[in-house]
Amino acid sequence: MKNLITLVFCLFIVQKLHAQYQTVKKTSADGKYSYNIVTGDPTQTRFYTLKNGLQVILHENRNEPKIMTLITTRAGGKNDPSTNTGLAHYLEHLMFKGTGNLGTMDYAKEKIYLNQIDDLYEVYRQTTDQDIRKSIYKQIDSISTLASKIAIPNEYDKAMSAVGSNMTNAFTSFEMTAYMENIPSNNLEKFLNIQDERFTNPVFRLFHTELETVYEEKNISLDNGQSKVFEGMFSGLFSKHPYGTQTILGAVDHLKNPSIKTIRNFYNTYYVPNNMVVILAGDINADETIGLVDKYFGDWKTGNVPKFTFESEVPTTEPKEMYVQTPDAESVAIGFRMPDKNDKEAILADLTSAILYNGKSGLIDKNLVNAQKVLEGYGFNYLLTDYGLIYFGGKALQGQTLKEVRQLILDQIEALKKGEFDESLIQATVNNQKVNKVREQENPMWMAFTLNDLFSTGTPWENYLRDVDNMGKVTKQD
Repeated sequence: MKNLITLVFCLFIVQKLHAQYQTVKKTSADGKYSYNIVTGDPTQTRFYTLKNGLQVILHENRNEPKIMTLITTRAGGKNDPSTNTGLAHYLEHLMFKGTGNLGTMDYAKEKIYLNQIDDLYEVYRQTTDQDIRKSIYKQIDSISTLASKIAIPNEYDKAMSAVGSNMTNAFTSFEMTAYMENIPSNNLEKFLNIQDERFTNPVFRLFHTELETVYEEKNISLDNGQSKVFEGMFSGLFSKHPYGTQTILGAVDHLKNPSIKTIRNFYNTYYVPNNMVVILAGDINADETIGLVDKYFGDWKTGNVPKFTFESEVPTTEPKEMYVQTPDAESVAIGFRMPDKNDKEAILADLTSAILYNGKSGLIDKNLVNAQKVLEGYGFNYLLTDYGLIYFGGKALQGQTLKEVRQLILDQIEALKKGEFDESLIQATVNNQKVNKVREQENPMWMAFTLNDLFSTGTPWENYLRDVDNMGKVTKQD
């Protein structure tokens, strides 16, 4: 099936918005730690920075004896070397393979094999002769078998299960790699002890078999229609930035030629405390918890994290079209390049997105979906650190073309630009946003993920708190 993607560049009118919240510094009850808190914040979330630069965000919610935890490094797919794409994601997988003490019966013996595997992969990736490559891979396979007999698979997962976690997982995005656990509050110190070992002494064992897992993920994405459309959208909107020039899962050729040494260098560069955050949301006592985090993570060594740089995109002056072959039903996708998460017009971008589609009363909801003028229609905002985009999607009714669906969606955008909507829709949208934020703040898991997203884009908590209020000041003319 063919999926039509239209890419358009959009500018918003600037409106100056004024802060209603203030960040203030306070000191813990014992006088040992200083932290930031935002006046007027109903959640009273605390933001610490340890001496080694590690950010620690603590949110207390005593509704149940659980703690949602996230340990995140501000390095994701966009930080992959252009010659080794997919590296951040692969490293995420390897961080579950244990340490020198966890996941092995005899690390001294195992390490000899692992070093040999490291070296062989370097030779393998630089060799082009297919017969020689097969011979090298056979050696890797043989030594990996010997190493696997010493390794203890899934021991990290078992350790987390013993702690009581019911959410042992991780994910890699463009901006970050995050590791999550949801633990009973009475096992916080055990959790911190294991994570200290995990992040300071990781061993990239079982590389051979995990590579197959990562490669299979890539294969699945190549057969997934939505993934292919998303990749096409990003490549069309971002011809210079890694958002569009490379993918989080990586290129097939790069996955076929991995380098353990390059992955280890990536870990050494970005997995340092001054580039990381620890988020604990739930049944905690902040004054006690910060002391525990400092006890286990305070001696992590800082590093020199390279500043991410990129070439600016050229403004798009006319629509681009592309067709993507997928196994899914035909659909149309429309994308506009947007400002980044911290741009002064980000609020307008968020409001515009919600007015056009919010699942209930947006222009696309009312005029297209509820009116049954399309089989499917939707849209959402996705603002990142360096740029953003707004994405619209639709499917055709029987006898309808994708270009007709595209035009119907573009007509709703044109209606918004002409002010052909009731101004009360702005306040209704803002009210919905306020309700969503209240619900979000009542849920420790949602709070943890929200705080994590803000960390990845470097967005201040006070901006998050005042955005809805400032959104309510926007007029139809704006």
